[in-house]
Order: sequence, then C-alpha cells, then structure tokens
Amino acid sequence: MDNKALWDIFEEADQLATEAEVQRAIDRMAAEITESLRDKRPLVLCVMNGGLIIAGQLLPRFRFPLEIDYVHATRYGDKTKGAGLDWKALPKLDVRDRTVLLLDDILDEGVTLDALAHHCREQGAREVFLAVLVEKLHLRKVRPGMRADFSGLDVGDRFLFGYGLDYKGFWRNAPGIYAVKGL
Repeated sequence: MDNKALWDIFEEADQLATEAEVQRAIDRMAAEITESLRDKRPLVLCVMNGGLIIAGQLLPRFRFPLEIDYVHATRYGDKTKGAGLDWKALPKLDVRDRTVLLLDDILDEGVTLDALAHHCREQGAREVFLAVLVEKLHLRKVRPGMRADFSGLDVGDRFLFGYGLDYKGFWRNAPGIYAVKGL
C-alpha cells in the first residue's frame, strides 16, 4: 500500500472519538482498574502490538504495585479479516496464583482475548481481568455476552484504527478512534 493510499484512508475516515474523548475514557478506566486491583499486586500483560499504546497510557495512571510483561498473539497480521490465532510470544513471568490483567486495544469477536485468558487460567492464574480501550457492540462474540471487565469506549461494528488499532499495520498512532470509510 503506497503512502497516498494510506493518507486517503485517514482523510476519508469517520472520527468516532477525539483524542480528548479517548483521554477521558483512559482516565476513567485507570480509576476503575485502580479501585478494583490496587490490593491484588497484579501481573499486567500487554497484548502486543495493539495493546502497546493503551498500556503506555494506563500504566502511569495506576497507583498500586504491579508487575509488567507482555504476550503476543494475533489473528489479523496486516489483513482486515481475522484468521487462526498465531502465537508469537508467551508471558515470561509466571502467572500461577496471580491476578492477571490483560490490556489490549479492542474486544471485537474476542477470539484472541478469550484464548489468552484461557491460557492464563490453564497456567494457574487465580483470576484474569480484561481491559480494552474499545469494545465493539455486536453479537458475534466468541462467547455469548462476552464483555471486557474494563473498557473505555463502546463503538459500532466498523473497521477501526487509531490509539493502537491498525489498518493493515498502519495508523496505530492516529490521534483518536477512526472508522475506515466503507468497512
């Protein structure tokens, strides 16, 4: 994809949330997570690559002791449709008998987050919480009624980018949440 096409995607996109709205959502999430997990000494797992930006925004707002690690599993790569789960990196820290907080950019169908949470439970995690910046509202979840424990923004069923979410590997750095025109 050439640079002009990438700029066209950005310029034609619908902005669903401004940078200020995203920051307010992150502030609210940080307060809710702090209230729930401050006494649990959690292991926070950033889900790469999408979770990188939300993790970088949330972690300095947490006012409690925690450890950080990451996990990398993807269904999209540089595509716009999900496929089978591709495990790239498992956590290095032991999750056994720990409270785990998985931080990711989005809960769409939930296949990746559900698999990651299942993996943590299989490895002996005491409890697993899901935190996402964006939660898509639709009925195609991997488990009926699946929701994140903490979410910043609820959006409709569109193809999104910005604040960690990407379009074919690009625009994770866009300053807000955008929907690709026609997708």
